[in-house]
Amino acid sequence: MLFWFSNLIGMEIMDLKASLTFAGKDMRIIVFGFRPRTKQRRVIFDALLRCAKPARIWDLYAFTCGPSKFSKPNSKVRLLNEYFRLLGKGSHCASVSMVEEGSFTLSNDLWRISNTNSNYTVCSSYPFALIVPKSISFIIIAISKELIFVLELIFASDEEVIQASTFRARYRIPVVSWCHPGTGAVLARSAQPLVGLMMNMRSNADEKLVASLCTQLVDGKSSRRKLYIADARPRKNALANGAMGGGSESSSNYFHSEIVFFGIDNIHAMRESFARLRDYLDTHGAASSDGMSSFLRHGGSTWGGGNLSSMSASVSTLGDSGWLIHVQSVLAGSAWIAARIALESASVLVHCSDGWDRTSQLVSLANLMLDPYYRTFSGFQALVEKDWLAFGHPFSDRIGMPSVSGTSFDLTRQSSTGNLSSSPVRQSSGSFTPQTSNTSHAQNNYSPIFLQWVDCVSQLLRVYPFAFEFSSTFLVDFLDCVLSCRFGNFLCNSEKEREKCGIYEACGCLWAYFADLRSLEGSSHAHYNLFYNPLKHNGPIFPPAAALAPTLWPQFHLRWACPSESQAGELEAESRSMAIKFSELQKAKEAAEMKAKEYSVAMETLKAELRNEKRLSSSAVNLAQRASKESAAIKRAILSLGCRVNYTSNGDCTVDVESNPTGSQEKSIQSPPRKESDGTKECDDNSDLSVSVTVVSDDVSSSPLGQVCETLCPLRTRDGSCQWPSAGCAQLGSQFVGLKANFDAFDHLSIYDSYFES
Repeated sequence: MLFWFSNLIGMEIMDLKASLTFAGKDMRIIVFGFRPRTKQRRVIFDALLRCAKPARIWDLYAFTCGPSKFSKPNSKVRLLNEYFRLLGKGSHCASVSMVEEGSFTLSNDLWRISNTNSNYTVCSSYPFALIVPKSISFIIIAISKELIFVLELIFASDEEVIQASTFRARYRIPVVSWCHPGTGAVLARSAQPLVGLMMNMRSNADEKLVASLCTQLVDGKSSRRKLYIADARPRKNALANGAMGGGSESSSNYFHSEIVFFGIDNIHAMRESFARLRDYLDTHGAASSDGMSSFLRHGGSTWGGGNLSSMSASVSTLGDSGWLIHVQSVLAGSAWIAARIALESASVLVHCSDGWDRTSQLVSLANLMLDPYYRTFSGFQALVEKDWLAFGHPFSDRIGMPSVSGTSFDLTRQSSTGNLSSSPVRQSSGSFTPQTSNTSHAQNNYSPIFLQWVDCVSQLLRVYPFAFEFSSTFLVDFLDCVLSCRFGNFLCNSEKEREKCGIYEACGCLWAYFADLRSLEGSSHAHYNLFYNPLKHNGPIFPPAAALAPTLWPQFHLRWACPSESQAGELEAESRSMAIKFSELQKAKEAAEMKAKEYSVAMETLKAELRNEKRLSSSAVNLAQRASKESAAIKRAILSLGCRVNYTSNGDCTVDVESNPTGSQEKSIQSPPRKESDGTKECDDNSDLSVSVTVVSDDVSSSPLGQVCETLCPLRTRDGSCQWPSAGCAQLGSQFVGLKANFDAFDHLSIYDSYFES
C-alpha cells in the first residue's frame, strides 16, 4: 500500500549489486534480493523510489486516497477551546464564526488571548492566537545621590508584542504555553534571542515582555516571582550560535531571572543516534535484515553465548548509539521544569535555537507531567495540537516528507530599536514561498524529534502505569499513523501551510479515526490502559532521577528485530483478554444478582398474597363458625317449640311443626313452583329454601307457629293480627334461618287463610 511505503520517505535506499535495502523510520529494514544479470532491480528501485520519495506533497497517500469519512472540526476551534481551559474560561465554547470575526480575545487577571497574529503577519510559524501577558510592565531603577527611584511602566498594546518579535529568531516571541490554575505561574516558550556574537545586543520590548511572565497577584496587588530561562542547548552551542546572530540571554538584562542550560544535542545528533540504534537492533536482533541470526554472525562473536567480552561489547554498542542518553536528557529537563513551576511557583521560559524542536519536546513533556488532563485521550490530542502542530514543529522536514515551503533561514541581528533587518536572506514573517521537494530533501533536515518525544512518553507510562488513560499500544499506532502519511494532521511545517493547502478539507483526521476505533469496542479496546486510575495521580508527577533511567521501548524498538522477545505487547494483550473475561463475568454476576433480586421481589409478593389469602380464609372460617352457631341456636329454638328441621342432600331445608306427635291428617304449606312459557313446572333458581309446615291442631292461636310469630315478629299489631307474609316480617325471619335463607323464597310463599281458621 502507498501509505506503507511512506514510512520510508526520506530514508536511505541502498542500491547494491544484488539487493535493495530500505531503512524505514519505524526501525524496520527491508531487503529486496534479485537474481544476477537481471533488469528487475532498476525497475523496482525506481518504482519504490517514487513511493518513498514523492516529488510533491499532493502525491502523498493522504491526498491520493480520496475523501475520508474521518473528518474533524476546524483545528483552530480546538486550539481556542484549550486556551479557554487554560485561562479558566472553560464555560466558553469556541466556534468558526468566533475565529473568523476575531472575537476570541478573552482574558483573566494576568493573561489574555491576542489576535495580533491572526493573519500570521507577526510570525508565520506561530498559531493564529497567542496567550500573552494582559499588561506588559517594565521596571526602571534610577539611582541618584540620595534616593533610588523605582518606576513601573505598564503597557497593554499589541505593539509591544510586535516590537518584541524582532529580537527573537524566526520572530518567535515569548508566549504562554501553560498556566498553573492555583499559583498563576506559567510555562512559556520562544526562540533564542538575537544577542549577536558579542552577546551585547538588547531589546527593551523583549525584556519587558519576558519580565511580565514573572507577574503574580498577592492580595490583589501585583508582585514578582522567580523566572527561570531554560536553554535546551549545551552552553557551547548557544555561544556558537552567537556567530550567526543568535545566542542566549544574560540574567543581568532580565529582572529576577536565572539562566539554565540543559545540554540537549541538536537534530543532527539525534538523527545519527537513531541510525546507530537501528543498526544495533538489526545486528544484534533475533532476525537480521540479511537473514542471519545474531548468534551465528561472525562466528558468534557478536553475542558469544556467555562470552562476557562480546556481551559487554554489545551493550557498549547500545550505549554508543546515545539514544537512551538523549531520551534521559529530555526527561530530566522536563522534570526539572515541572518541579520549578509546581514546587517553587516560579515561571519558566524555554527555548532552543529556533524554538520548534527541543523546545517542543521539553514544554509538551513538562505539560504532561504537570496537568493530568493531558494524560487522557482528549488532553493528549490537545497537547499535540497545541505544542507541536500549532507552534510550528516542521513535521515535513523532520519526518522527511515533501514540503510546500523551504527552510533555508539565516539568523540576523536586530537592534534594540526594533527595526526589521534589511538582510534579504531572512524570511519575511508573512511570506509563503513554495519550493520543490528536492530542496527540502537535499538539506537533510530529517530527524526523529517527534518519535523521540513519544519514546519519552512511553518511558513515563512505564514508570507511572496508573497515570495515563492511553496504553503503549496507542502510542505505537499513533506513531505509525504519523509516519505513514495516511492522515493530513501532520503534513506541512506550520499551521499556516496546512491552511494554505486545505489539509483539513482534503485529508482525513487521525484523531477522528482513533475515536471511531475506540467507540467500536469501548473500554476493552487496546488503546485503553487497563490500569488507569485517575484518582491515584490526579496532580503533577515528578519522576525522581533514579526513575529516569530509560530502557528500550520494546513494543516499538524490538517489534521487528526481536518479535518473540517483545513481551510487553503480549503481556498487555493477555492482561486485556483477562480483563475482558473478568468484565464478562462481572456482567454475568450483575445479571444473576438482578435476577435473584427479581425472584426475591416475586417471593415477597407471593408471601404477601399468601398472607392475604390466609387472612381471608380465617375471616371466612370465623364467619362460617358464627353462622354455624347461629344456625345451631335457631335449630335449638325451633326444636324447643316442637319443630323438626330436616336438611336435604341438595341443601334444601324443611321445617315440620307438630303439636300432636301421634299425628293425624297433615297439611302442607310450601312455595308453589313457577310456570314457564312452555307450561312445564320448574323451580326458581333463586329459591334455595323450601318450607313445609304440617298443622294438626285446629286452634291456630295455641299452635307453636303462632307462638313463634308472637314471640319473634316485632311487627305484629297491637290487636294481635298477623301481617304474615309481609316483606318486613319475611326479611326479619330470614335472619334466623342463617346463610341458607333466601329472601325471595319467603316472598313467594303462599299461605292460605284456611290454615289459620279456628
